[in-house]
Amino acid sequence: MKALARHGSEAKLLAGGTDLLPQMKNALLKPAVVIDLSGVSRLRAIEPANGQGLRIGAAVTARTLELDRAVRARFLSLAESGALVGSVQVRNLATLGGNLCNAAPSADMAPPLLALDAEAVIVGPKGERRVPVTGFFTGVRRTVLAPDEILLEIVVPAPGARSGGHYLRHTPRRELDIAVVGVASQLTLSNGVCSKARIALAAVAPVPLRARAAEQALEGKPVTPEAIERAAELALGAAKPISDQRGSADYRRHLVRVLTRRTLRTALTRAGG
Repeated sequence: MKALARHGSEAKLLAGGTDLLPQMKNALLKPAVVIDLSGVSRLRAIEPANGQGLRIGAAVTARTLELDRAVRARFLSLAESGALVGSVQVRNLATLGGNLCNAAPSADMAPPLLALDAEAVIVGPKGERRVPVTGFFTGVRRTVLAPDEILLEIVVPAPGARSGGHYLRHTPRRELDIAVVGVASQLTLSNGVCSKARIALAAVAPVPLRARAAEQALEGKPVTPEAIERAAELALGAAKPISDQRGSADYRRHLVRVLTRRTLRTALTRAGG
């Protein structure tokens, strides 16, 4: 922390390096100082939090999230997102914190965390503070982190009984690509109705975001095929996609509808519906 406070915006943090090192090699970044975080054990820990919740260190790798039994048992959508980050070699290096702090609109691990109501624990000279992951991103490649702060861990609360989630993305290639659109859904059931719904989208706006109108349309009602279709349509209202070489805005809107429908169906099944 002292080194980061001393050098501020001139310093870059190194965990896995799968984003930082290529940018340095291509002269896109020229930090004065690179601070290696590999010796900070807390950053690589996965520990219980508040009963069935988890505290996941920022330097936990995508491969660990993909395979960890506790993550797979309670937060399968997060494990699914970790399994989609690059190749196996990349996943053994790429970290949860790097995926979030890089703040790409297409970040795979962001939508499941938004859908799980996770919080980011941030530490700096003034101590620790918590920020909901929904408010962590402020723009393309921008977050709420100050130059002298680091992301310490992510706290994921227990989703509760009869809760299920799913993450899907679409890419031009089956592997080693980034999302044209990504969608995570999380449903909790109680007494035959949906007591809580979360739908989070990636690559359709400057930041990953929730489709709140679609969520509200599901809560308090049975999750029928018609309700899922309605939610898939409403999710389009949250999307503000652009057209680029990887897909048109219209194509991305189509994918939002399709992937929302698919993730909700799987989330419902996993929740026991």
